[in-house]
Amino acid sequence: MKITTTLGIAALISAAVPAATMAENFSATVVAGHPPVFRWVRMLDEAFYPATNDALSEHGHSVAFDGQYGGTIAAVGDELETVESGLAEIGVCSSLFDPSKLAIQNVTYYTPFVSSDARLVGEKMNQLHNDDPRMQQAYLDNGNTYLGGPVVVDDYLLMTNFPVQSLADLEGRKIAAPGAAVNWLEGTGAVGVSGNLTTYYNEMQTGVYDGVIVFASAALPSKLYEVAPYVTRAGLGAQFAGGICANTDWFEGLPAEVQDAMRKGADAARAWYLDDLEAAIEKSFAVMADAGATITDAPEEMRQAWADGMNNVAATWAADLDGRGQPGTEILNVYMNAMRDAGATPLRDWDKE
Repeated sequence: MKITTTLGIAALISAAVPAATMAENFSATVVAGHPPVFRWVRMLDEAFYPATNDALSEHGHSVAFDGQYGGTIAAVGDELETVESGLAEIGVCSSLFDPSKLAIQNVTYYTPFVSSDARLVGEKMNQLHNDDPRMQQAYLDNGNTYLGGPVVVDDYLLMTNFPVQSLADLEGRKIAAPGAAVNWLEGTGAVGVSGNLTTYYNEMQTGVYDGVIVFASAALPSKLYEVAPYVTRAGLGAQFAGGICANTDWFEGLPAEVQDAMRKGADAARAWYLDDLEAAIEKSFAVMADAGATITDAPEEMRQAWADGMNNVAATWAADLDGRGQPGTEILNVYMNAMRDAGATPLRDWDKE
């Protein structure tokens, strides 16, 4: 009789609790090609994971995140494919280094000299992803869902092992730049070479490059000022470089409250990232200067000559995407209008030429 009563009570409790509210533990492998010294990787441990689990606590759920960084599973630029294949459930998908599959996400890299305000670029690009289905579609076409946590990098600088006072100083010099940013060197006289942060220091040290195009908040932890002590601020612009993505089939199979919690986690990651980035920019310049770097602002005439000397790479990029059935021109117009409406003053109106 005692056993029967106990079983009956348990059955009543089970029937009274909806299945959706039963506590569950989930797990997710998370990949990033870069090591955890970089902010877009640190935001996972510092904000995305804890905020997701905080949001889930009221439901009794939790997620055990297994961060695999620094190329352990996915190399830089392979995160999207790794998540799509199911080798990981979540990743920091680098649109900058996956331009064939996340083409329209690279709109900022084809529109230099638009804005040096990293927060503005990050917020606007995140908003476009959330509001414009065409931005999300690029991820969906590759088995991924964009969650948020935009990876935005601060204003790009020119860091060299020689002083720069005009474009003439760049003539014949080998300058490395990431992804589409190589296009920014067109018309400067420099020889553009494709590169990325993971190799910049060694290649500068061994003389492969004479300089790099990079941003201050990465130049400091990478100690690039040791091998490229001349820092020229030319206002090339802050840029969108990726975001947190999840395997679509896996994500859509999660309970609604878990999906919602992960989006809240991505929102928390965005807020943490932008706050941390702004603090780091100021610190980076101060520390590099104290370490002996020579930091100068490019004269306005140099900046304008640099911008004017480029072909309209944005129009070429957009037309190429249009020809492949992607909304290149439409996204270019949407982005440029959004930035101007927000107060940006581009040196060139790439969408109007």
